[in-house]
Amino acid sequence: MPLQNRVSPFGDIISDQGRGLFMGNRGILHGNTRTLAKARWRHAHWIICLTSFKSRRRTVMTPGKYTELFFSDEASALAAGHRPCAECRRAAYNDFRSAWQIGHDLEHQVGANEMDRVLHRQRVNKSDRRQITYRAPLSSLPDGAFFSLTTDSGTAILKYNNQLWEWSFAGYTPLGQIPLRDEMVDVRTPQSIIRTLAAGYTPVFHPNLTGKD
Repeated sequence: MPLQNRVSPFGDIISDQGRGLFMGNRGILHGNTRTLAKARWRHAHWIICLTSFKSRRRTVMTPGKYTELFFSDEASALAAGHRPCAECRRAAYNDFRSAWQIGHDLEHQVGANEMDRVLHRQRVNKSDRRQITYRAPLSSLPDGAFFSLTTDSGTAILKYNNQLWEWSFAGYTPLGQIPLRDEMVDVRTPQSIIRTLAAGYTPVFHPNLTGKD
């Protein structure tokens, strides 16, 4: 039975056999039995990390250590409300905050704390702890954005290269071209990250989408 430490674009922490392209954390979420307690985060610094960095070695879900979370790709991690790590993914972090500055029309360069404060307000409702979504025209979304349809709210769909793609932890299934007739959708990727994607930040996608290993 795989551990419950994979993250979906809905922000849920699930069990899956897939290894994932990236790792991240939200603090210590597990106990001595390597199973999750009730909490799904312990701090606002939700990050996206490399799975290998400077020969560091970790035993996954070591008691008393942060819970290693895994993402199928960066686009799905962004949809869940995470952002690039400033240490192990410094170049991506710098690109992300530069695009954030442009997308939010800011005169100053932002830092991790400022971005995390904004993102934490956009991730999860305080009342029911469900992912915050908002309605927007499909045509308004940039590449890398995730959404779902009101008629099928359990399916995470990615917009990429004028195509729609259904997400799973193993990769993407093509759904065809974006329909000519625009429609309103439930956007899963937080609004600030939508602005950052629109301003030029390009996430790492699963290789079955781009053909890159």
